[in-house]
Amino acid sequence: VDVMFIIDILINFRTTYVNKNDEVVSHPGKIAVHYFKGWFLIDVVAAIPFDLLLFGSETDETTTLIGLLKTARLLRLVRVARKIDRYSEYGAAVLLLLMATFALIAHWLACIWYAIGNVERPLLPAKIGWLDILAKQTHQPYTNDSNSGPSLKSKYITALYFTFSSLTSVGFGNVSPNTNAEKVFCICIMLIGSLMYASIFGNVSAIIQRLYSGTARYHTQMLRVKEFIRFHQIPNPLRQRLEEYFQHAWSYTNGIDMNAVLKGFPECLQADICLHLNRNLLQNSPAFKHASQGCLRALSMKFKTTHAPPGDTLVHKGDVLKALYFISRGSIEILKDDVVVAILGKDDVFGEDPLKNDIMGKSNCDVRALTYCDLHKIIRDDILEVLDMYPEFTDTFMKNLEITFNLRDEESSAMLNEEDTTPAESVPMSTTAGRPFM
Repeated sequence: VDVMFIIDILINFRTTYVNKNDEVVSHPGKIAVHYFKGWFLIDVVAAIPFDLLLFGSETDETTTLIGLLKTARLLRLVRVARKIDRYSEYGAAVLLLLMATFALIAHWLACIWYAIGNVERPLLPAKIGWLDILAKQTHQPYTNDSNSGPSLKSKYITALYFTFSSLTSVGFGNVSPNTNAEKVFCICIMLIGSLMYASIFGNVSAIIQRLYSGTARYHTQMLRVKEFIRFHQIPNPLRQRLEEYFQHAWSYTNGIDMNAVLKGFPECLQADICLHLNRNLLQNSPAFKHASQGCLRALSMKFKTTHAPPGDTLVHKGDVLKALYFISRGSIEILKDDVVVAILGKDDVFGEDPLKNDIMGKSNCDVRALTYCDLHKIIRDDILEVLDMYPEFTDTFMKNLEITFNLRDEESSAMLNEEDTTPAESVPMSTTAGRPFM
């Protein structure tokens, strides 16, 4: 332990600190001066190996002196207490700290319990103190010799056993207070124990609730889904798809709504996070090569991640093609009149080219997931908005974008174009109102 204290002193000479201006100081000279003005003296006293200096002397007085000299180490607990808050979010760490605090207080009380018995023993006319009872039970009676009686190890273990049993409200009674001083101290131990018992077990229950908070949220959300299904009388096939999607989405995201989390951060940080989440797509897809960092940040803010379980239909025939899809995981099948015409996998793209068509088209196929799929989706209008902001990237994007399967129905799109280009018929005017008669 003394070696660890000495190593800690050396580490503190190389540990940065934050000054009054909230600046991190890394200069060795300034760190040394700051440490000398702060905890250096206490750390040096705590690191002195008193056990080695007083080696060979095993009397009670020497043991007491060593214990008093080591009390300087207790001042280091103040520094530890200031850093406990940073570990409060970790349940196991909090539980370990609580148990260590409980053991430390039990040790202190055991030392006081021994001191009371040791001070009272020569003064009692009748040998009824707990040390005299222990001497009788272990057949190690006290004599005029200073080293007589139970061993120091036996005294400490018995005292620690008594304080632990009293603090935990167990109290077997084989070690009990007999004198008035011992009884008063035992009452104090009971009061301290009741407060510690409530504090520790209250924190333990909170830690356990925190550990199972995710499970509780899952069951709460699942209950809402089932109530929604029951209230709206959702048919069984659709009900099964709804429940499977919820279970898959929860297992994938652990119930965390990324959009809700991102809203709490500034827009520049949101862009950095979205850039990190979509980094594989932006790095591997040829469509985004040679894009500037600002363009990539703007694009990453527009992408949305979609999860699909097996059998889920992503696009139906006749749906308006509002988005472009990039597959990052899983496999999908393209069906036309219930016939599979293509199977797409990782890094494939489907939808329609937003730059080659002025009007959104309609899908001529159904798109269905074969396995659990993760897709990056970007809305057509969002692509055009980003390209308007970065016109220098438009030609590169148009040249490198490779759509694996174009879902656009050219026949229906041609009909829409003809309707849009047909000149409007003259509308009769109302002679009474003076404007078009509807």
